[in-house]
Amino acid sequence: MKKSIINQTFDEERSLYNIKNTEVLNCKFEGPADGESVLKEGRNYTVKDCSFSLRYPMWHANKFVLQTSSMDEKTRAPLWYCKDGSILNCNINGIKCLRECSDVKVDGCNIVSPEFGWRCKKLQISNSTIDSMYFLFESKDVEIENLTMTGKYSFQYMKNLHIKDSNLDTKDAFWHSKNIVVENSIVKGEYLGWFSENLTFINCKIIGTQPLCYCKNLKLINCEMEATDLCFEYSDVEADIKGHIDSVKNPKSGTIVADSVGEIISEDAIMKCTGQVLIREQKLSA
Repeated sequence: MKKSIINQTFDEERSLYNIKNTEVLNCKFEGPADGESVLKEGRNYTVKDCSFSLRYPMWHANKFVLQTSSMDEKTRAPLWYCKDGSILNCNINGIKCLRECSDVKVDGCNIVSPEFGWRCKKLQISNSTIDSMYFLFESKDVEIENLTMTGKYSFQYMKNLHIKDSNLDTKDAFWHSKNIVVENSIVKGEYLGWFSENLTFINCKIIGTQPLCYCKNLKLINCEMEATDLCFEYSDVEADIKGHIDSVKNPKSGTIVADSVGEIISEDAIMKCTGQVLIREQKLSA
């Protein structure tokens, strides 16, 4: 049977260090002592309806639930080195939330956290809104569904990522990423996906200048492109585009099919480029 800690305020260093089999309900972590690491090294515990305003509160948590709780801007780096947990219906505003965590579920959350989710693995993120620069840097084995995301430099150096039904407003996304699938989503931002490998978009709308250059094994299936110029430079690409592309420049290999293309540029290439552009059954050189 779990122990319960209810309606208390904690501000000392390591106030609830190494708790086990415990429910922490309607508590506040704040105060003049300004203590760090209040819930460090906890095991099999639930935090519900609590508020946090102290640094590093939940490092090394294992088998945890953080539910209907809030973390303000003073809650710096709130969850690092955590395993096997859930973050449910929370508001989080601390910088660098989630670092080197694994098997963590995030659902129904509103998060503003630069450098969120670095070097994590086996994350599930759903039904959430996240504002973050360098979102999920060097993470792997991640599933995302129904996410509204804003912030520059997202999904860089990631491996094994699947995104569905999401709206992403992010510059320089997916750089140097590998094995990425994005489905039924809107992806807006400049310089999308450069230097990626095995990047696939299915039923997506892509918006922004100079997308998808220097890619290996790039695929676009039944996608739309808006305000996309100088696309696919030096990429190995197979693309089926509904509608118009502003311009395509020096695709390295493969075939791009679209209803119309404003300009096909084949000049000043630094490598051999054999990619083709098809304007619906009419073949034009790239």
